Formats: sequence, C-alpha cells, structure tokens
Amino acid sequence: MTVECENHDYYLLKGDKLLALIRRIFKNSPEFRHDSLKHVARFAPWIPFIGGKPDYTPGLKTVIEFPDRSNPITLSAPIILAAGANKTAKRVADYANLGFGGVSVGTATRNYREGNPHRPRVGFLEEDRSIYNSMGLNNDGVEVISKRVDEQLGRIHRSGMSVGISVAETPGLMTEAEKLKDVLESFAIAYKAADYIEINVSCPNTGENRLDLDTRFVEMLFSEIMNYRKSQAIRKAVYAKLSPDLSEHQLISTLDVLVRYGVNGVIVGNTFPTKKIGELPMFAKYENLKVLRADGDKGGISGRPLYLNTFWMTQLVKSRFPQLSVIACGGIDHGMKVLDLIRAGADAVQCYSVCAFRWMPAHAMRREILEGLRAANLKDISELRTK
Repeated sequence: MTVECENHDYYLLKGDKLLALIRRIFKNSPEFRHDSLKHVARFAPWIPFIGGKPDYTPGLKTVIEFPDRSNPITLSAPIILAAGANKTAKRVADYANLGFGGVSVGTATRNYREGNPHRPRVGFLEEDRSIYNSMGLNNDGVEVISKRVDEQLGRIHRSGMSVGISVAETPGLMTEAEKLKDVLESFAIAYKAADYIEINVSCPNTGENRLDLDTRFVEMLFSEIMNYRKSQAIRKAVYAKLSPDLSEHQLISTLDVLVRYGVNGVIVGNTFPTKKIGELPMFAKYENLKVLRADGDKGGISGRPLYLNTFWMTQLVKSRFPQLSVIACGGIDHGMKVLDLIRAGADAVQCYSVCAFRWMPAHAMRREILEGLRAANLKDISELRTK
C-alpha cells in the first residue's frame, strides 16, 4: 500500500496558547517540563479543564502480536509516551489520565547517573515546535526502575496500558567486553519487570559514539541479548531503538542483523543529532543553538521537523522487513499522522516533545484518530491494518 505523507497541522487552541505562555514564564528553567508533566498526570482527573481519566474506547484498543509468539503488547490506544518523559518509573499508571495507551520508562543504565552536569542541557525552538537536549541519560539505575515497574504492574495494566523499559550502555566504558556485559546485565534486570524491552543503541546525548553505527557490535550485542531471552520461561518482545539519521544502507544493514537474531521490532527513531540539523525542514540553524555540553556539543533534536523522516523510515522497514514490528517515533503531534503511519505499517507510535507544545496531545490525537476512522467508515483501528 502506498500512503501519502502529509505533515498534518493543528490549530492553536486556548490550551496550546496557555502552554506557550508557560514556556515563556519558565524560559530560564527549560527542564521544568520534565518535572511538571508527572504532576499534571497525577491530578488530571480532578482538574476540570483537563478532565483526564483513563480512556477505554474499544475502537482504539491496540494489540501488537508477534510471529514468534512473544507476549503481545496491549495498549488502550496506539499512542505510547516515549522514554525520557518518565525517567524514574514513579506513578506510571497516572499517564493513562493523559490519554496514553502505554509508557516506555527510562532510559535506564546499569547504575544511577546524574547525567550531563552542564546547564542548560535543554533548549526550545518555538518556531519549529522542537526541543534539543543533551540530558546525558540521567536516571535512577535499572534495578531501582525495574523494581518500581514490578510493584506497579497490576495498576498499569488495569489502566489499559503496557509498560516498556528502555535500557542503554553506561557511558564511559572502554572495551567491547565491558559494554556487552553492561547492557546485558541491564537487559536481564529490566526483562523481569517490563512488558517489553527497548535497547537504546542510538543516544546522541552522552558525548560518546553511538552503538548503532557499528554493525559488528550490534551483531554481538543482540546475539547475547536474544540468547538470554531464549533461556527465559516467558518470552517478551525486544525492540531496538535506532537513530533517525541512518542512511538507507546503514539502516538495512542493521535491520538484517536484527532479523537474523530474532529481534521483534524497531523503534524509529531517537533524537536527531543537531550536527545534521541541515537535513531537516527547520527554521533554526545549527550555529544558533545553545551549547549544551562542556565539549561544545548541542545534543539531539526532537519534535515536529522529524516527522517526514519518521514516515520514510517506517515505510522502508515494513517494505523490506515486514516481519518486524515498527513503533514510529519522531514529530508525531496529530491523530491523522498516527493513522497514516499505521497505514504505512507501524503498530503504534511514541511521542513526548509534543507535550510541550500541544495541550493534552494524546487526548487530542485520540479524537482525531476516531474522526479519521469514522470518515473511512471503519469501526476500530484494527480494521485499518486490513485495508
């Protein structure tokens, strides 16, 4: 199926304008968004103008099933809160109040990390509706995060969501053996708690080389990971989170490896390296961005400009490797984009940056998805995948 790629836009409503005011008020505290979203999620059911409660609309329920009979992923809607929003794994089920059908927590490393000490380490690009950051994988460590997920799993499932844990290599390790051991230990710990696991091999925000640029290392890593999974009584889905700046050749080479070792799917993609900002349809220029790290780097970019690239990657993956599950991530801020990506082969989407620019975006996208289904004379989202 050929699907047209349109960067659907939305009108700025009162809530969106209120968010713009909040961004101006807290312009000198760019990490305020990270701290505020969890509070909005918690109190949403009691705030009249938000009106947030878990939504179980049958037409939006999404079940991701896998050819190898891994445990399916059940979502109340195909909209997942991307890793980076809930780094601590505290009060995960609250995010159902914001309309999300699932949450990926983390990204977690083997031990606690304070992250990048430079300030600021986040910047906003208003005209592009975009964010750039170099947080540096700040998190409480995979053992703490996994324990919190395990303790909340029942409540998370009752809220209609599934939860994934994103794990990554600890920055600063020198040898391949150290890196392999580190990621495998984190994976094994997260595997016991989460519904699915994301292996983040593409973070551009730590000042170190990304793992997904080394196909040989990717092969060793996922060989170890999938061998570990074979030893477990329960088979859970494993996703690789890839960078959006991979060339077609690099992407296909990496996908070949993932398919060979039985990885269930990919998340396309991560934040886009700011050094390559000229490849995106943006107003902002690299030289105008603030430095976010002591080494002079400006981190990775997320938000609306990434959408066309996200769509391209989704189509390429599904056309060449239809057996892979795809979760699309990058620039998704409208329900019609979700529908277009599902038509292109995505099982679900992830988003986060949109929360800074659009008022209650997951609830808004749910409404737009339902409107799109009605316009297509479809009763539920599963019918979209059979058309």
